[in-house]
Amino acid sequence: MSQPAQEANFDGIVGPTHNYAGLSSGNVASQSNRNAVSNPREAALQGLAKMKRLADRGFLQGVLPPHERPHLPTLRHLGFSGSDADVLRQVSQQQPSLLAAVSSASAMWTANAATVSPSADTRDHRVHFTPANLNDKFHRSIEHDVTGRALKAIFTDEAYFAHHHSLPPVSAFGDEGAANHTRLCSQYGEPGVELFVYGRSGFDASAPKPSRYNARQTLEASQAIARMHGLHDGRTVFAQQNPAAIDAGVFHNDVIAVGNGNALFYHEQAFLDEPRLLDDLNAAMPNGDLRTVRVPASDVPMGDAVSSYLFNSQLLTGPDGGMTLLVPGECQETASVKAYLDRLMASDGPITSVEVADLRQSMRNGGGPACLRLRVVLTGDEIAAMHDGILLTDSLYKRLVTWVEGHYRDEITPDDLADPMLLEESRHALDELTGILGLGSIYEFQW
Repeated sequence: MSQPAQEANFDGIVGPTHNYAGLSSGNVASQSNRNAVSNPREAALQGLAKMKRLADRGFLQGVLPPHERPHLPTLRHLGFSGSDADVLRQVSQQQPSLLAAVSSASAMWTANAATVSPSADTRDHRVHFTPANLNDKFHRSIEHDVTGRALKAIFTDEAYFAHHHSLPPVSAFGDEGAANHTRLCSQYGEPGVELFVYGRSGFDASAPKPSRYNARQTLEASQAIARMHGLHDGRTVFAQQNPAAIDAGVFHNDVIAVGNGNALFYHEQAFLDEPRLLDDLNAAMPNGDLRTVRVPASDVPMGDAVSSYLFNSQLLTGPDGGMTLLVPGECQETASVKAYLDRLMASDGPITSVEVADLRQSMRNGGGPACLRLRVVLTGDEIAAMHDGILLTDSLYKRLVTWVEGHYRDEITPDDLADPMLLEESRHALDELTGILGLGSIYEFQW
């Protein structure tokens, strides 16, 4: 008899060039730590520790590999030539900001890697994947090819898995992946409601939009993904993010709301039309059992929600059926958030426990627990059909820790990005990693 469906978390391994270049406008943490000294080794080990913690609790936990950085193919496509060392020297002298962009380790935030729809929701009863084009930020727009190759190497069997190309790389179809997508359901293996949250319309100039920061996800991109994935109209909901929240630093919806099972945990200022959203969700939920946890601004001001990343937490259903909120350590350091969480635990709501993870290296670059993972609901047959070399076990965890400790630097400054040795170290590390994970040749330098 097949196992019941499970929600797996596929976390991105922090890459060897993890640095603080401050590339993401609209992301307060990214901007405020610009040019600080980073510690890639510590960042990667913190991420692996979070994964191991969940795997030890019985959650299905996988890993996704970093991308090649600095990305020399992009620099060559932009006209730089000569040896790899020549290219790095030229770009560091002529356009250091471009070097920072192609050196970003931002692929570690796999909540932006793709949008995933489980087989219970799709018309052909396969799991569908669409890599995000991430075209709002240049440093992220170069990720989707490797993301797509990695996902295809893991989810290969076409009888169970369907892979789509990323959307056209234009503003009207800006797509930021699962960071703006939430699935609600009674049981993971049953049909659920797929909630797409967008920041603006790509074609309707008169529609509401933020004034300070650009809204990265468009309605048109969300609609296109729903069509490609073969979702049912009656169980698909589109809602607009509050433009004021985007202007306050909520660059993705997962910075202000998170859902799991039948529960939606959100800030009262998250959505432009909250009553309509709740009506739509209640109408779409197959069993009508939606449970909401609404956080008033009087309890947690918007600024505190953004700085603490309260909502960029993982909301997980444990073996006992209770829900755990895994929050970053910054939540314990923000008075309003800590007080709110204490009250939350005293309430009779769907969230029954709160746990804290140390992800300070990622947090300083603007990514919390939820940014680091891509959620994929899989049935027992689908788990059996996927490549299992990326599922975290005690043995794999030990190998990855040893791999990080053997290859990663404990300090990177902006000037280090031009060092040809950093490129060689990174390529050697990634080549070894694909062997550990059994993924084959997914990087251009391996071809």
